[in-house]
This record gives sequence, C-alpha cells and structure tokens, in this order.
Amino acid sequence: MKKSLHKVAASKTRTIPAGIFKAKCLALMDEVQRKSESLVITKRGKPIVKVVPVPAEDDDLFGFMRGKVAITGDIVSPAIPLEEWNLD
Repeated sequence: MKKSLHKVAASKTRTIPAGIFKAKCLALMDEVQRKSESLVITKRGKPIVKVVPVPAEDDDLFGFMRGKVAITGDIVSPAIPLEEWNLD
C-alpha cells in the first residue's frame, strides 16, 4: 500500500486515550514539547483534542528593528564638515 504525503506528515502525531492522558498529563506535555510532536487525545476511539508544542519565540536583541529604520544619508562622516569647525 502506497503512503500519501498527508499520511507521512501525520506520522509525527501520536494518539492516546483520554484515561491514559489524564494519568500521565504532565509527563506527556513535557514529551510533546521536547520531541516537537503532536498528541491526539481520544475518547471512546474518537479524536477529541490535539496537543501541539508551542514554537520557540525569537528573543534575539540583534535584528529586532530590521525593516523599521531607513538610512537616508551618510552615517559615517561628521555632521558638520571639518571646514566649518572652529578650532581656534
């Protein structure tokens, strides 16, 4: 039997009965986050709830303003030309 693309992508999802989830809830949530795999909770064989890992947020200081600032002039040269400085 040939696997479809949908079934291959769904192979990262584990199914577990609600009673077992209730007994091992905290350990199963840790496993979902650690393995980055979904968990479907069933009740009487029917899927009821899907537990998915929360994606990690980027808290990187560098680059957080990317695309929000525009450089409109020369940022290297002095703001006042050397000829206009009073060096007396």
